[in-house]
Amino acid sequence: MRNLFSRKFLLLPGIFTSIFCHAQTRPNIIFILTDDMGYGDVSCYNGTYQTPNIDAMAAEGIRFTNYYSAAPVCSPSRVGFMTGVAPAKYNITNYLHTKQHNKNCEQKDFLDAQAPNIARLFQNNGYSTAHFGKWHMGGGRDVTNAPHIKEYGFDEWSSTWESPNPDSLLTDSNWIWSNTDSIKRWNRTAYFVDKTIAFLKKNNNKPCFINLWPDDVHIPWVSGDADVRADFAKEKNFIPVLNEYDKQIGRLIQFLKQSGLDKNTIVVFTSDNGPAPNFRNDRSAGMRGAKVSLYEGGIRMPLIIWYPSKIKKPAVDTSSVLTATDLLSSFAAIANIKHKYETDGVDRSSVLLGKPSERKKEIFWEYGRNNNSFGYPAIAGGRSPQLAIREGKWKLLMNADGSSAELYDLLNDKNETTNLFEKERVIAQKLSEQLMKWWKGLPSLK
Repeated sequence: MRNLFSRKFLLLPGIFTSIFCHAQTRPNIIFILTDDMGYGDVSCYNGTYQTPNIDAMAAEGIRFTNYYSAAPVCSPSRVGFMTGVAPAKYNITNYLHTKQHNKNCEQKDFLDAQAPNIARLFQNNGYSTAHFGKWHMGGGRDVTNAPHIKEYGFDEWSSTWESPNPDSLLTDSNWIWSNTDSIKRWNRTAYFVDKTIAFLKKNNNKPCFINLWPDDVHIPWVSGDADVRADFAKEKNFIPVLNEYDKQIGRLIQFLKQSGLDKNTIVVFTSDNGPAPNFRNDRSAGMRGAKVSLYEGGIRMPLIIWYPSKIKKPAVDTSSVLTATDLLSSFAAIANIKHKYETDGVDRSSVLLGKPSERKKEIFWEYGRNNNSFGYPAIAGGRSPQLAIREGKWKLLMNADGSSAELYDLLNDKNETTNLFEKERVIAQKLSEQLMKWWKGLPSLK
């Protein structure tokens, strides 16, 4: 399955270029949301592991060093991107699981299908829309009443078990994966890339918006038959899974180039949240924390923009601060789509296209509504306070009762080693007041 397209396009680039050169000028947008990929997993961000194909994207585009997910765990992170709104405003605060788990977490069972979201926005403005990969915004386990993926504005989809309508080729058993699945665990990313390529071919006369959300590099790390049921969370198995994932991202980029679609396609590469497990903190590039932590290792993510027709000078943007809730308005602006959605993000399209700028709006996070139903990194010093705000170079973390306050100067201390809360009282007081006002304005579960 994984080589089906690559062989054809390698042999016939000229033919496919002519097929895909059409009149539509609005760009295709492919949003690659990697699962549990740490900031340090990409070699151009750290160097412990090798990802040459993803590095090549960065070398031809823009790599950002101050991009943040909307949450430090899967479901709320995805909701934040889809809606452009802090996920807690839709009562999604932790990963979605059973009805009892969701109730214990004080959250709903799924994202409201009527919530304004990026897929419906693009669909209503003439785009063909698709979702290929993990969903995890409702459905699976005992949640049987979650809306169908099409109700969110997608024309086509293929998803895993944690969705309202999983792909039968991926879900032979009632679980996230099985060694009897028709598409094996180690071939899933290739399968989703195949789906993406086929969708672009099928819709060559319309612009496309595609969520490509593989469930790599989330555990279990299974790189082949010999690894089934063995050492799922060992680094020795993570590395070949990462290598295969990188290979498939490279195959997608190769197709875009050989088909001519690179002339009118933007590919955005990032991750939903920090890594788990985090070996020696290498997967977070030395930053404190990991998945399910509001320290930098849990929420600061790699972000690469690949857009050859517009980005003529590859760059590394180390100054602009962005977050996932910015992407709805930013993508819409790039596609010349106007909207009246009320979002928590801002239009950062000019930043994505190579014009760094200071962020004028603060960013807020929440993780940990109670002490019983929220997991934290099993590493020393990894558990963060439950609320956080970043404004300029400053980041404040604290609990909702005002305890455990921590203030960091991220410009000089991105590893969050020196708490300046007592030393910088004016800044600390200001950010504390902003954070508590935001927190008190969040809706409680009804």
